[in-house]
Order: sequence, then structure tokens, then C-alpha cells
Amino acid sequence: MTPEQQAAYVHAQVACAMADLFAMLAANTERQQQGYSPAYGPESFFELKDQYCISHNAVLNLFHG
Repeated sequence: MTPEQQAAYVHAQVACAMADLFAMLAANTERQQQGYSPAYGPESFFELKDQYCISHNAVLNLFHG
């Protein structure tokens, strides 16, 4: 991949992660309004970076690996 393609890939992965993040936040808000415990805890949010390979090390490996 060219550097431009790598950057576009990372950007696309971030967009996908953000879509999941907002869906998770919406689910938690809905459950809170209904008096239930959250569907997603903090660990679920932190796992998104690994799920979408957008952690610091994953991005560096993409550009330098």
C-alpha cells in the first residue's frame, strides 16, 4: 500500500470504530433511561481500538512494518 492508501485505511477504520462507539453509547443511554444497567462497560469501549487495529502500535506497524 502507498502511504496515502495506508492513511485512507486508518481513516476508514476510525470511522467504523466511531460508528460502533456511537451505537454503544446510544444503547447505554437507552438502557439507562429504562432503568437498566449499561449494556457496555468501559472495557468494551477500550476494545474498539484493538478490534479495528487503530491502537498506536497497530498504526505504527502499518506505516513502518
